[in-house]
Amino acid sequence: MRVAAIDVGSNSIHMLVAQVEPDGRFRILDRAKEMVRLGSRTLLDGSLSPEAMAKGLRALSAFKTLADRQGVQRIRAVATSAVREAVNGGEFVRRVEVETGLRIKVIPGREEARLIFLGVKHAIDLRGEPTVIVDAGGGSVELILVDGGEPVELVSLKIGLARVSERFLVKEKPDAKAIGALERHFASELGPVLARFRARGARRVVGTSGTLVNLIAMADAAPEKSKPKDKEKARAKDKEDVAEHLEGLTVKPEAMARIRRRLEKSDRAQRLQIKGIDAKRVDLVLAGAVLADHVLTALGAREMVACTYALREGVLLDHVARHRRGIEEQQRYPDPRHRSVARLIRHLGEPNRHGQQVATLALQLFDQLRDSLALGGAARDWLEFAALLHDVGHHISHKNHHRHSYYLITNGELLGFRRDEIEIIAQVARYHRKSVPKPSDGSYGLLSKRERQIVRALAALLRVADGLDRSHYGVIRNVAVARRDRRVELKLTTAGDDAALEVAEARERTALLEELLGEVVEFRLVG
Repeated sequence: MRVAAIDVGSNSIHMLVAQVEPDGRFRILDRAKEMVRLGSRTLLDGSLSPEAMAKGLRALSAFKTLADRQGVQRIRAVATSAVREAVNGGEFVRRVEVETGLRIKVIPGREEARLIFLGVKHAIDLRGEPTVIVDAGGGSVELILVDGGEPVELVSLKIGLARVSERFLVKEKPDAKAIGALERHFASELGPVLARFRARGARRVVGTSGTLVNLIAMADAAPEKSKPKDKEKARAKDKEDVAEHLEGLTVKPEAMARIRRRLEKSDRAQRLQIKGIDAKRVDLVLAGAVLADHVLTALGAREMVACTYALREGVLLDHVARHRRGIEEQQRYPDPRHRSVARLIRHLGEPNRHGQQVATLALQLFDQLRDSLALGGAARDWLEFAALLHDVGHHISHKNHHRHSYYLITNGELLGFRRDEIEIIAQVARYHRKSVPKPSDGSYGLLSKRERQIVRALAALLRVADGLDRSHYGVIRNVAVARRDRRVELKLTTAGDDAALEVAEARERTALLEELLGEVVEFRLVG
């Protein structure tokens, strides 16, 4: 079944189209966006202008036509601040239904926050430390305090970026007095809320909505003066298109403060020259920067994470949940990262029994050798995901499939991961066979020293584990590590099958592990 979710916001109207599978899984097929500015003057005047309604109707009519052409069977549309506050919002909703056939549900602020949480939870792992989700729309700002993976508090405030820009940032280049007034307004509205959130220990912020995500990209793209020139060049090359691969992009509060100061000193034309800015958001980006900086400072936050999944994805997820008894995939993989990896493997048509077996053996080796290889707990997950994905390159070609695996992992839209994590996982998968990592290798050479150490260590374990399942029949059931006389003995348990091929292949792949351990690696069959 194909489903479309439409978000009628104060600034933009968005639509996504997804293919929903019988077990509740979905795959996004298309996205569309139109900057309508329904909230332009509406949020201050209290009614939708005839021009704004006409633009909104045209956009929704076009979206309905696009959905019909793509075979969409169900459309769920919601409207937020501008429509719910306008005295003629009901008239607009009726006109949309009469002229396009679309039925729009006007949702309250708390429901908007709940749906935003659903969207973010699908893309970002929220089960650990307390986290604050901030979604800055044109008319309202939603804040969600998440603890233990569940929403503890849902807040919606009428301090949206279009609303405050029209009130405080009237001039093209606002002066310090105007910005100070905006800062005090945010402090008054947000103070009690952020104080409660800080008391819960929330030091991680997830930013959603187009303007906040764009700000995170801008902050990440802006080079620091202290960076060596060669690193600046590598970074600039990597940031050629900062609009891509934004999911999970993370910046420090200092980076956001720097981009805020730069925006404050710039007029409209100068802002358009800042690397990474979305020209359509140039009129709202300063208010967004003041808001983001204020929230990060008030919380004493350590980072801000970009999430492109928000309200419309939440609308889709809510629709699927309401129309099915359960989503099998989410039951099997409660962690969005495992779910995302499984989805990529399935999308590529890989049965992956071999990947699961290699992951089992690789993790057994990791647990027994992690101290010797100076590996932390996070590296265990990276090794597991690299093992599960190491052979997906066969989808492109059997020849050099390890290189194709790297490409598919880095471009596979894996959710729940930071970009540096995806790079490490892809690098480990890339080096599961053939050559070992070398500083002269392009993408490997751009990693930090510590990241290169981790990739080498995990690749060493993956190479051996992959060799131990050379026949793809799961002959080796368990690996136990014993050490004596500067030798590492791997005791291999089988079910009685001939393991000569596996042992021979694994021996061919021990060189990197021996180099890192400084010991000889031997094999012994014990079952």
